[in-house]
Amino acid sequence: MGVNVVNLVGRAGRDPEVRYFESGTVLCTLTLAVNRRSSKSDEPDWFNLKIWGKTAEIAANYVKKGSLIGIQGSLEIETWTDRNTGTNRSSPVIRVDRLDLLGSKRDTDANLVGSYQGGDDEF
Repeated sequence: MGVNVVNLVGRAGRDPEVRYFESGTVLCTLTLAVNRRSSKSDEPDWFNLKIWGKTAEIAANYVKKGSLIGIQGSLEIETWTDRNTGTNRSSPVIRVDRLDLLGSKRDTDANLVGSYQGGDDEF
């Protein structure tokens, strides 16, 4: 038995990028900056996020660069072949299942703060 669950709280590193597919599915990608508790460095760790379906629409509408969010999801390793060199490449990505908007009133309208859990949407 294995467990693949990732829980992170951090700030959006950029505004979300949204793609709509012919099937009607929505994909939102963004980066998340997370500070380490034990690190004396001011440099955060950066994570690439993929959010699908209704949760992606929520992220696209309410998350902006600098927004404080919490996510729960699973770690995936995306692999591809580099077009220029033919080298196999890979990158870790977190597939987000749950999005929590954690910002203060200054960050976002208080009525919009909440949790959103996505379905099993795929393209």
